[in-house]
Amino acid sequence: MDAPKPAGPASRPGPMKSVLEVIQATTTYFQKSGVESPRLNIEHLLAHVLGKKRMDLYLEFDRPLSDKELEPLRALVRRRASGEPLQHLLGTAEFHGRSFLSDSRALIPRPETEQLCELVLATCPAQHILDVGTGSGVIALPLAAAWPEAKVEAVDLSPDALALARENALRLGLAERVHFTQSDLLAGVSGTFDLIVANLPYIAREEIPTLSREVQRDPLSALDGGADGLEIFRRFLPQAAQHLQGRLALEIGRDQAKPLADLLTAHNFQDIRSQTDYQGQDRFVFATYG
Repeated sequence: MDAPKPAGPASRPGPMKSVLEVIQATTTYFQKSGVESPRLNIEHLLAHVLGKKRMDLYLEFDRPLSDKELEPLRALVRRRASGEPLQHLLGTAEFHGRSFLSDSRALIPRPETEQLCELVLATCPAQHILDVGTGSGVIALPLAAAWPEAKVEAVDLSPDALALARENALRLGLAERVHFTQSDLLAGVSGTFDLIVANLPYIAREEIPTLSREVQRDPLSALDGGADGLEIFRRFLPQAAQHLQGRLALEIGRDQAKPLADLLTAHNFQDIRSQTDYQGQDRFVFATYG
């Protein structure tokens, strides 16, 4: 007996369905499965399977899809409906105008981190840069590309994340521009920097089970900020003070701007200010040391 096919609209028998019919049926299926932006998700997955750009689908709505074309889509639809992130299924994530490899080895890059990059590029020109908790390299690599004369170093505790970051550096032609090192925060770092950027784990441990299915597929070590979300910052700030002669740029969690400003003040940082994200939440903190 043949094995049953995955549930979902793309697996239903019958006459060949058109591109538009598959998009519409799977959109409804994703909605019932709790997938955010359901139509956008199926458009990305279908374009990926067909080897096309997503916008190309709009020129082929009436095109019938063969079972051979639908077969790989069925598995992807089932995995996405179960909560596997779209970026992991596509294998890439768009960030700051570039395509980065994205998988379970590192945090999926988010719009807030992209905004942090934009703010740093606009306000914190530097010659010697350190990216702490680099993950897939989405902060270090755009900064290196934008500032070709700068020396850029990036650290992460996870060897898997560093492997992914190095793959992205090769993919983007920046392997010679960024030096990646395994380090627990700044324990393995030497020298001083005029810019330190960090997107550290800042989610309170008890909140992690309440996060979306997709976020919970990220590495736990990239999410868990301890009991109040600030445990890693408490270790990081005194280390940063020893290596910084310039600007510090941080991404933070909800309601952390005030307690983090207090921590920065306690460690003699100056010119402390917070910045909101596109949703109006205090998401970034900037400070000066030295």
